[in-house]
Amino acid sequence: MNRDADPLFKPLARDALSQRIAQMLTDAIVSGRLKPGDRVAESVIARDLGVSRAPVREAGRLLESAGLLVSKANRGFFVRTIDATDLDSLYELRLCIEREAIARVVREGRVAQIMPVLLAQIEEMITSASENQLIYQIGVDLQFHRCIVEASGNGRFLTVFDNLASEIQACTALIERVFDEPGLVARNHFLIIEALETGNEDRARAAMEYHIGVARKAVVGHFRSLETGAAQ
Repeated sequence: MNRDADPLFKPLARDALSQRIAQMLTDAIVSGRLKPGDRVAESVIARDLGVSRAPVREAGRLLESAGLLVSKANRGFFVRTIDATDLDSLYELRLCIEREAIARVVREGRVAQIMPVLLAQIEEMITSASENQLIYQIGVDLQFHRCIVEASGNGRFLTVFDNLASEIQACTALIERVFDEPGLVARNHFLIIEALETGNEDRARAAMEYHIGVARKAVVGHFRSLETGAAQ
């Protein structure tokens, strides 16, 4: 065996390890094994996984930025407290904003202006889904929707959207774990593209309503089933 040749396996980078741990924690949250308000103990997770605390801490920070965890001074990370009713209210508010935002984009003739960016973001979502880059995909998904809201020209819409950003990111993470097929959510964004290309406000509204509605039904329904199971 030639020892000077490139190694068959390369060392796993710390960021890749933290991404894998973040995915494990996300699965635990969505499945209900980690419940709202539960403490995510770095030392316990590190011991169970046989790793140092550093990548666990980095995974915690990734999920904090994604809205699934919250950090408390001198206490560590905790699972964000969110229930089915809360989620449903969030989706309802998102729908009100994004449905009218996309209609304004069509009405103001700004579709061509943002189309290249939207298409590029969908491709990024699909690629990151196939490579299991969950946190990155969440960020790109958020930017896709933010681009439409910003292009609407309604500053109030954008302010509310940005204030909800962490919760929207959390919902995106939940969607990706509820649907089994990698990239399905990303590809569903093409329905919005097709509606924008028609130049019809009503079709744009309908596409956004359908897109957010599918996610709303899946995620809220999933959480309701978890809550029902916990109550029994």
